[in-house]
Amino acid sequence: MNKKGIIHIYASHNNTIILLTDITGQETIAKCSGGVVVKAQHKEGSPYAAMKVAETIAGKAKEKGLTEIIVKVRGQGGIRSKNPGQGAEAAIRSLTRAGLRIRSIENVTPVPHDGCRKKKRFRGKKK
Repeated sequence: MNKKGIIHIYASHNNTIILLTDITGQETIAKCSGGVVVKAQHKEGSPYAAMKVAETIAGKAKEKGLTEIIVKVRGQGGIRSKNPGQGAEAAIRSLTRAGLRIRSIENVTPVPHDGCRKKKRFRGKKK
C-alpha cells in the first residue's frame, strides 16, 4: 500500500516555504524554507532555493515511507498578489525528480470577498 502525504507550498516573491503533513493535514512531518538553504536573503524566493528546499523535503518524505503526495500551492493572496511566486513551479518539478508521485496539484491562495481595502497607490512627488 502506498503511503500518502500533503505538501503545502507557500511561494511569495521573497520566500518559499514547504510543509509536509500527513494525509489529514494535522500532523507536520517536515518543514523547510528558502532561508535554510541559501545564505543571501534576496535569493530566498528564487527557483534554485525552492528546488533545494523541495529536495530536502522529498528526502524526509522518503525516510517516512511516503510515495504519493498531494500538492497544495499558495501565493500571498488577500489584498496582495494572487499568483504564487517563481519558486512554486521549480519546487513541484524537483519533487517529481526526487521520485514522489504527485496525485493532484491544487491552488489554495486565499481570495478576499470584499474584505480589506488595498493600500493607496504611490503618486510621486507633488510640488
